[in-house]
Amino acid sequence: MSLLSTSCGCDRGEIQGRIHMTGMIQFLFVLAAVLSCQGCPDKCLCFSQTVKCQNQDLDAIPHSLPTNTKFLFVTGNNISRISMDSFPTRLEQLTDLYLSGNEMESVDAMVFDNLPNLVRLDLSNNNIQNFSERAFPDDNKVQFLNLSRCFHNYSTVDMALSVLQSGNLLQLTALDLSNNDLVVLPDSIFGSLSNLVNLSLQNSSIVSITNGTLKVPPLRDLDLRDNSLRGLPTTMLAEFSLKPALHIRLAGNPWRCDCFIDDMLLWLKNSTQIIDMQNLTCTDPKALRRQPLLQLELSQLKCSSDMEGVLETSYVFLGLVLALIGVIFLLVLYLNRKGIKRWMYNIRDACRDHMEGYHYRYEINSDPRLANLSINSDV
Repeated sequence: MSLLSTSCGCDRGEIQGRIHMTGMIQFLFVLAAVLSCQGCPDKCLCFSQTVKCQNQDLDAIPHSLPTNTKFLFVTGNNISRISMDSFPTRLEQLTDLYLSGNEMESVDAMVFDNLPNLVRLDLSNNNIQNFSERAFPDDNKVQFLNLSRCFHNYSTVDMALSVLQSGNLLQLTALDLSNNDLVVLPDSIFGSLSNLVNLSLQNSSIVSITNGTLKVPPLRDLDLRDNSLRGLPTTMLAEFSLKPALHIRLAGNPWRCDCFIDDMLLWLKNSTQIIDMQNLTCTDPKALRRQPLLQLELSQLKCSSDMEGVLETSYVFLGLVLALIGVIFLLVLYLNRKGIKRWMYNIRDACRDHMEGYHYRYEINSDPRLANLSINSDV
């Protein structure tokens, strides 16, 4: 009996100790959460090293951020501009900054100077028109930059993307420029991005890429899907061939399958770099529409049909012009019908008088008596 009591007592004490330990752990956990939330800005949620200020209609980045913040989300607000005053306190531990969907138009100089360890920056879904070349410090550590859906006016792209040519983003490895209105990439825009390996240009209305634009970066993943490319020049194919580890996506472009695409077709059939090669199809000419490029033969790539179409169009246009001239001429005749009729009557009367004169002289010459009379009258 005593043995049983002793055993039960030990079990009861052990249970009470465990309960006490569990309570202490819970208390410490709550205390840590409270301490981590100390100094959390209004309209924000703070937990551990993460601060979220999302969809709060903010017009500026909160200043009273915890100094140990590592992940900062300020998305879905109305912050039209960020400057060096946006981060007045130095945040040594901040590595990830998300500023998507703020209708942002300007990124000023020295704005990220107090974020020395920033690695990931998301500025997507904004309307950036000015991006200062001095926005990043010279010793920045930015590796991932998301500028998707940021540039909606191709006339300002050169100025907005000048930051990429500044030479400050030496550690940048991934760049997202998808869903923008780029049309034509500025020359040597990636010339200073010596560590860029992942580049997305998907759905950016690109019609052509100039020679040397993609030569410098050691690219391994290039996304050119859903643009307006009609073909790739031979120089571009040569640049791609110099990067055997490069993987390229080209689907969704309106390829023109004529005699000018023969070099690209040969390159496609001998290259292993195109990931979505099976999805490349012709858009023009009409006879080859939706035809997979891999199934094309060089004998099908002709340009004569295009010339015939141009000539047919020219003939139709010439016919329309001549028809218009004829209609105008008939309209002028109709409006001046009375004058023309009067002119024709005058010509008829003049011709009649002239013929009667000839007829009279003929009669005189044919009758000797009238001829002598005419001679005497003349004397």
